[in-house]
Amino acid sequence: MTNYWPSSAYQTLKIGPDNQLLATDDFLRTYLLRPELNLVPESCDAEKALHQKLTNNPRADIPVGEIAAMADEDIQANYQVWLRYRSKLLTASSLENFYMSLFDGEGVDVPPLFISQLAQIFIRHILGDDPHPLDVRMGELFFRTQKISVLDDGVVMGADDEVVSRNAQAGETGNIMDLLKGKSMSMRSIDLDVLHEENADIYWARDEDHDLAVQLNVGQSPINHFCRILEKWIDHFLGVKVRITPMQQITDTKWSWHVGLDAAATEILNKLYNEEALETEELANIICLFRLDFIDTAAVPRALEGKPVYLGIAINDEKQLKLKPQNLLFNLPLAKTS
Repeated sequence: MTNYWPSSAYQTLKIGPDNQLLATDDFLRTYLLRPELNLVPESCDAEKALHQKLTNNPRADIPVGEIAAMADEDIQANYQVWLRYRSKLLTASSLENFYMSLFDGEGVDVPPLFISQLAQIFIRHILGDDPHPLDVRMGELFFRTQKISVLDDGVVMGADDEVVSRNAQAGETGNIMDLLKGKSMSMRSIDLDVLHEENADIYWARDEDHDLAVQLNVGQSPINHFCRILEKWIDHFLGVKVRITPMQQITDTKWSWHVGLDAAATEILNKLYNEEALETEELANIICLFRLDFIDTAAVPRALEGKPVYLGIAINDEKQLKLKPQNLLFNLPLAKTS
């Protein structure tokens, strides 16, 4: 059993009989320890009192006056955001139900940081206590932006965007930075910085460092692990079993449905589907395409039975991959259930 991503707060949650996650008081308390809400030496008496009240009872009703009494207007705003979030969270039957409800309306009014944390918790839950290290590393794509570099020999590398940016700002040229600046995989040792099947176990000592790059080309192991996670993601939320296969290009003349797994891929796939002209640079931004087949054919409308759904991930203008995992939950062609 491996206790990875301990800072995700996953261990504070309960698991319901339907394998859905349930919020607990301890889970709610973890938000009070975040820098947005935690006490600092400058905290006023009203802020200290409110923080203590919620620490004792994270579900306590908070009158508007107790927030207005705090001296720091930014802290007031932070509490207002969190209490609105808490209210919706506690109204939902599970964390999964809450997550789905965030995107099933007119815009999302929850901080992106909270949404990313939920995605991490779900991936932790879906992968269980004994996953393959590459499953866990590829699971990071669901909640952490990746910096993408295409090397001279066509190798596509992904590394954590925050880590890469931090190294660049510090003026460091660590191994990942050297790699992303264009050195060929064949020209260097790939002992520690690039995670692959042979060295996968090094992930466990660095699971919260996010400092391991992965190769994202079709035919490489990380992409195959990514496919398995996508399948589990769909099954967990929608109860639908699918098979996802990586592919180089779409040659289907009867292409019926597609889903971009990020904004850049959505735009490119829409243009391809509508037979619009694409610049060579736009096509080159596609990192990988996938074919999704429904194992349970009853899950799709009769008109789409036996027809695949094509998926894609792509590089945006900032050379990033910013996955939107909710796209898979809302944009698949599923049959309506009564």
